[in-house]
Amino acid sequence: MGINILLDILKYTVSGCLVVIGAYFLFKSRFQNSTTNNTSSINTPLSKDIIALKLQAFERLTLFIERINPLNIFVRLYQPGMLVKEMQGLILAEIRAEYQHNITQQLYVNTDTWVLIKRVKDDTIGIINAAAQQLDQQATAVDLSKLVFNRLSGLEESPYDLALRVIKTEMEEL
Repeated sequence: MGINILLDILKYTVSGCLVVIGAYFLFKSRFQNSTTNNTSSINTPLSKDIIALKLQAFERLTLFIERINPLNIFVRLYQPGMLVKEMQGLILAEIRAEYQHNITQQLYVNTDTWVLIKRVKDDTIGIINAAAQQLDQQATAVDLSKLVFNRLSGLEESPYDLALRVIKTEMEEL
């Protein structure tokens, strides 16, 4: 009698374990499929939003590079009769304002790209300041622009064109 009870307990225990193991493997595969489907459906809208933000960042940084390019900034800010110091101050204020306006775009671009953009900004400020220091206080904004344009034409490659090319390359990789 004791053996029969022990055998019944053993039968129920073994069969229960087999049912639990079978259920585990059955639900494990369904759970994994469900998790994979949920993850991909969550990532799709997120990646679309990130791509849109990155494209907007590329667009804004392209505009930034174009706006701080001396070829464009002199034309945009020049007023007849301006002296060197007035033009220098106006240009530096404009570059800094543009930079501050676009500083958050570094979140969406490669670190190397952002370093290049920051360097172009710093080099532009350096070129403007160096050219202004070479000129007499009574020199005009036109004299400043000529000196800056001469320096830029002496460069092997335009830093603005290089920055734009890097932005376009990163955008194409996206």
